[in-house]
Amino acid sequence: MRLAVFSYKVCWQSPGSPTGYATDGGFAFQMAALSELFDATEVVVPVARRAAAVGEIALRGHNLTIVPLSCPSGSGLRRKIHMAAWCFGNARTLWRAVSQADAIHCPIPADIGTLGMLAAYVLRKPLFVRYCGNWRSQRTTAERFWKWFMESTAGGRNVMLATGGDGQPPSPRNPSIGWIFSTTLSERELAAARPPRKLVAENGYRLITVCRQQWGKGTDVLLESLLAIRAALPGTSLDVVGDGEAVPALRTRATALGLDGCVRFHGKVDHQRVMELLANAHLFCYPTASEGFPKAVLEALACGLPVITTPVSVLPSLIGAESGLLLGQVDPAAVARAVIECLSDTDRYHAMSAGALCRAREYSLERWRDTIGAMLREAWGPLNAAG
Repeated sequence: MRLAVFSYKVCWQSPGSPTGYATDGGFAFQMAALSELFDATEVVVPVARRAAAVGEIALRGHNLTIVPLSCPSGSGLRRKIHMAAWCFGNARTLWRAVSQADAIHCPIPADIGTLGMLAAYVLRKPLFVRYCGNWRSQRTTAERFWKWFMESTAGGRNVMLATGGDGQPPSPRNPSIGWIFSTTLSERELAAARPPRKLVAENGYRLITVCRQQWGKGTDVLLESLLAIRAALPGTSLDVVGDGEAVPALRTRATALGLDGCVRFHGKVDHQRVMELLANAHLFCYPTASEGFPKAVLEALACGLPVITTPVSVLPSLIGAESGLLLGQVDPAAVARAVIECLSDTDRYHAMSAGALCRAREYSLERWRDTIGAMLREAWGPLNAAG
């Protein structure tokens, strides 16, 4: 079976890559894993003229090839306005990829994924849609459309999965929609994790948060809590990893609070650097207000880091008393109390670190691939010549 993947993920040419292309983030790892299920996989993506500044990861996989599209211009409303012209310029490539494929996979929310999804539906191709946003919160017309489409078409040869898992089925309207977790951690990486941590801090404790730095992710609350934390645990510092619209205001607030010397803003870094920063931290703090399935939390657990977070979406399933603390409320005082509690009991910290490692091993990239593969085989039959 030949799978075509339609994604908005921007890629670029890379001479050192087996496919001739590369990208950043977890997309490359997941495409490599999915390709192992099929005879051949085509990844239909926009290709930029320049590589990203950080984090190049080669696109590779079993009989995996890249079908390049031009990059849509602009963002937001400007991008929407230019999409008609973009569709016209890429129509032949898009149509050929859909018509030649035996099945279509479309990660959404995304405009290019939506085009592939609709084309597959019109041509009656077996369709696999993976909703990668926050399934429980649709704020825009586009997000409501994607959810409506999935609920209206899931079942039979249409496999629809929502990223997350909060103990309730994704859709009371259509029980055919299932949950899927998200990860980029291989069994090899998880097996190589160091033993449970002991609470040793020669130069003070290091807190870390990793996410797209947007309002609602809780980094502002974490900054506000740091004064009380440092009063109880002198020398405590914070690493803020990730870029986003909130970074300038967060920097300004850190300065206003007198925290310049103990808060480090790293911006966007590659996967290896994220893992290095996590390995050197003592506690992962993520007081988010809304979530889908945060891969960074899994990465923290895989490094043996206890996690302080909120009981939203899948997080209560990931984090229990054995691997961290769930906040009863999200405010600076509550965050400070939780951090101080975690870092003031050596034996409990060691037990939570061991629990974090055990939890992470349940969410390997291989398990993600095999879970999806079982669902697709049930709907489509054999995916490759070997069955």
